[in-house]
Amino acid sequence: MKHVKFIVFLCILTFTVSCGQQNKYVQYKVKEGETMSGIAQRFNMNTKDLLRLNPDVGSKPAVNSVIVIPNKKIKATTSTQDKTVEDVATGAKDKEAALKEKKEELIDELKKNFVVYEVKKGDTFYSLTRFYNVTQEELTTLNPVLSEGLKVGQIIKIKAIEEGEVVLENNIYEDVIDTKIHLKAALLLPFRADEYSSSTSKDIFQKSKLADMVTDFYLGAQIAVDSLRSQGINIELNVFDTGSNSAKIKTILSENNLNKNDVVIGPLYSEEAELVANRLNVPVVFPFYSTKQSKFTASKLIKTSPEKKVFRDELTTYIKDNFTSGNLILVGDGGYESNISNAAIKESLQSHDSIAVVHVLKPSKGYIAKNRFLEILKPNKNNWVVLTSDNTILVAGAINSLISLPDNTTVQLFTYNKGDAFDKIANLKLAKVNLTYVSDEYVSEASISTQQFNNQYSRKNNALPSFSATKGFDITYDVLIRLASGNDLKDTFKDGASFRIESKFDYTDKSGGVTENKGLFIVKYNNDLSLTRLK
Repeated sequence: MKHVKFIVFLCILTFTVSCGQQNKYVQYKVKEGETMSGIAQRFNMNTKDLLRLNPDVGSKPAVNSVIVIPNKKIKATTSTQDKTVEDVATGAKDKEAALKEKKEELIDELKKNFVVYEVKKGDTFYSLTRFYNVTQEELTTLNPVLSEGLKVGQIIKIKAIEEGEVVLENNIYEDVIDTKIHLKAALLLPFRADEYSSSTSKDIFQKSKLADMVTDFYLGAQIAVDSLRSQGINIELNVFDTGSNSAKIKTILSENNLNKNDVVIGPLYSEEAELVANRLNVPVVFPFYSTKQSKFTASKLIKTSPEKKVFRDELTTYIKDNFTSGNLILVGDGGYESNISNAAIKESLQSHDSIAVVHVLKPSKGYIAKNRFLEILKPNKNNWVVLTSDNTILVAGAINSLISLPDNTTVQLFTYNKGDAFDKIANLKLAKVNLTYVSDEYVSEASISTQQFNNQYSRKNNALPSFSATKGFDITYDVLIRLASGNDLKDTFKDGASFRIESKFDYTDKSGGVTENKGLFIVKYNNDLSLTRLK
């Protein structure tokens, strides 16, 4: 009987151990490419221990062979893997989403009182201050952290929003440079070297204005190329003298493969620009304004100077955005162009909610008497007067009337066509009427970039840069640094507007394919004869 009890006890013990072993270990099917060391590492085991549990299996087990794995290991590992792959990933996504939501809430809150901007790669204090018309000191005051410099991803306040101000989304082009890129550009200008060398002194004097303009543009372009080369951009600049007629242009086209260039800057004349653009497959940049440029049809042409209609539209938009109450008066000369402008501006302004009446004054016997202004102008109110004429006599007469008004009656004079008629009037008079005008150029002499350009140009040419020299720099620099991104030039125009020394480049494609610049400024005379950029 004792022997029977002992045998039963052994059976129960064996069964218990067997059950324990089954709970302690589980089977694992080997997958393709797995090794024992890899499996051991996966389940946080020592390879020798795994081999000891599976003595009949070599270091490289066959695919689909079955080995024994400690059960607690597989449970622990499975749990850890699940957490790593799923829980951790989900947690990271949740955290990222929460941060993004918090960032958007912060931006929305700031936008209630400030113009807000997120710093991007390539942004500089110059680009931000130039674009938003603020100073670096103003930015730093609003954002003390900027004393340590700009950092990508920063959300910064640009300026406070005034009551009733309409804030438009601005898009600044980011200067991005691919230093591996090699650029090739052609510059086509009428130097007329052969012609000048054989001309009489009288002919040279008559043509010297053109010669100065062309030469200065070229010198400014050279400074732009030098500046870009110093930033690591490999640039080959080929310069061609287009002479005095289209025959020279045709010769240049036939003897040189200009399609090997990334861009062609020039020619100077509209007919020649169309000719070149129709022959080439690369962008052709037209550098100066021409009254004929509105008729351009070549899709490769890029107009750097805005159309005059754009000047008028820019002023109209500014008035609609900023006029709240008072009197609006349009003053024309009675001519066809002035009448067309008056009608277009009046219709546009009166479509705005805050503008009910727009007065129109036209001359009687060639001028507008002061008493006609006084019939409309009101004391202690905003009186905005828009001159839609460039007639010298009319402009001078209107300004003389407006500067002699009673003390309690003030005006702000506007024009979108500040040409020769205004240049003949003393700046002191223009300041007295707070002349505000549309311009395709505005330079801040205090800016670091302006000072650097002036110093660099002066060192190289022993003179300060002229308007044409600065234009040569701005156009050449802007086109080449956009190409230095490695992108198609026209594609970069979609990435935002750019500000250079005195120019704004904000390009758009017309339906015909011609690209035109709409970059303009609103500038105002101050009492001390200084200029302030309003927009």
